[in-house]
Amino acid sequence: MLTLFTNRFQAFQPPQGVPVRITLGGVRFKLPYSLTHSVRELAPRRDYLNAPEPEFAKAYRGDLDQLGPERIAARLRQIAEAEGDHRLVLLCFEDLAKPGLWCHRRTFAAWWKDRTGDEVRELSPMEDGHYQQGTLM
Repeated sequence: MLTLFTNRFQAFQPPQGVPVRITLGGVRFKLPYSLTHSVRELAPRRDYLNAPEPEFAKAYRGDLDQLGPERIAARLRQIAEAEGDHRLVLLCFEDLAKPGLWCHRRTFAAWWKDRTGDEVRELSPMEDGHYQQGTLM
């Protein structure tokens, strides 16, 4: 079993699951948790990284199609099995609570739902410190 979520590095909390970096570059600030897993295959390529959203999404989804959901699932299952936790939280930098922002983690989530039928929910902190599961995009 594999349960996927997305979040940003700064909002992740260990009770949410296993943090997994899906960015080209590493985190250059101190995190209050250990970040030992990275799936670079899910990071967008530099050649379209700064493209407008429609162009970016087309190129990124094309890359994901080349990898295929089976190969991605196998890679993610390796992490889940190594950690003994089926909940993986795919992390990047963007704060999607800010109006007008979008990012590849939600593009991945939409692609994953299209290909597997499984929803990848965004985790977002609430004022009381609990976490709400909901899609921002």
